[in-house]
Amino acid sequence: MTIAVDRPLGGRLVLLGVTGSIAAYKAAELVRALSAAGAEVQVLMTHTAGAFIGPLTLETLSRRRVMLDPLELLPDRRIGHIVAADTADAILVAPATARWMAAMANGLSDDVVTATCLATTAPVIVAPAMDGEMYAHPATRANAATLQGYGYRIVEPETGSLASGSVGQGRLAELSTLVSAVVAAIGDSPARADRAFWPPVEEPAHPEDLAGWHVLVTAGGTAEPIDPVRYIGNRSTGRMGVAVADAALARGARVTLIHGMTSVALPADATLVSAPTTAQMRDAVLAALPAADVLVMAAAVADFRPRTQAATKLGRGAGLTLELESTEDILAEAAAQVHAASPGAGPTARTILVGFAAETGSLERAPAKAARKRVDLLVANDVAEPGSGFGTDTNRVTIIAPGSAPDPWPQLTKAQVAHRLLDRVVALRHGDRAR
Repeated sequence: MTIAVDRPLGGRLVLLGVTGSIAAYKAAELVRALSAAGAEVQVLMTHTAGAFIGPLTLETLSRRRVMLDPLELLPDRRIGHIVAADTADAILVAPATARWMAAMANGLSDDVVTATCLATTAPVIVAPAMDGEMYAHPATRANAATLQGYGYRIVEPETGSLASGSVGQGRLAELSTLVSAVVAAIGDSPARADRAFWPPVEEPAHPEDLAGWHVLVTAGGTAEPIDPVRYIGNRSTGRMGVAVADAALARGARVTLIHGMTSVALPADATLVSAPTTAQMRDAVLAALPAADVLVMAAAVADFRPRTQAATKLGRGAGLTLELESTEDILAEAAAQVHAASPGAGPTARTILVGFAAETGSLERAPAKAARKRVDLLVANDVAEPGSGFGTDTNRVTIIAPGSAPDPWPQLTKAQVAHRLLDRVVALRHGDRAR
């Protein structure tokens, strides 16, 4: 599995077990740090941990409901801590109290953190945090040795000022040290489970703020025929465009979805227009555009097509040479049509234009492309990055808007990208470019 250097936990599920130490307040920043490294995070808390930090904070940051009890069931009736144990790539217990270490060393599963650790074969990293005398006690040292005997990795606490006012070894290790320990524990091992089996993300409710809008979306790849059987295409599945269409429908919009080649289910409540070639998609977009409040060009439109198409299937030969020509720039034509119909009007008073730019290796060309195509928002992503390309459930995009610095988003599900993008669209309609 190839992992981006700056996101070494990309595509991984990490469980964060939080126990009842004063250092539990650092769990919020630890969720952020793990997420910044690319991880999806599921938090588990003992009941005493809740005295130091509330579950709502951690649920908001992780986008998953915090697991608090071994008896909890997921919405699909699966046993929560068993699902977490079976699918996690690593478990980080931070902070780990002396009591928790004692319970874990003796297999006492009376809280969700110990129960999950007992039920998993994933690597477990333990980061103690307690008063210095507690950590130095022979019982605690013996329990730490027992946990190491189980194969658990102990991230030693640091020496410094403690909550009791004393100075000693007991401070929770630095967050960067903890993240590095998780990265090292996972190493190059393959993911333990497909994300479809992970504990589910809690999608927030969205208002019907697009009621009365007509949202025009394109999705999928175009197929440029070589002969009646073969074509030039790309790897687009249509997943991102369909996510935008689904999100717009959920927010009350009337949606027209113009789709090329797709391999995902299309929303039944949308008006569906099949447009498998670039020329057909161009005609469909320009025809529907005058009645649209927003155009979201998420389709992966082919840049080239064969100059000529064979009327019958070409036979196998020594080789085949194709002469290619450029296809129509649908987004540029759509922008020209919109700006011509409403000269000088901003996005508060005309069709809002949103483009997508699939790049590889760098997004340096994206700002110039946004300016050239005269769009209000350009969604750029590196399709070569794991979890950000064609066919994945996730995406990591950067939003380019005229007059603003590029806005890189963390890796999110495509549904989350779709809703955040529509949030920006609604803000543009209301004249708020900074949102």
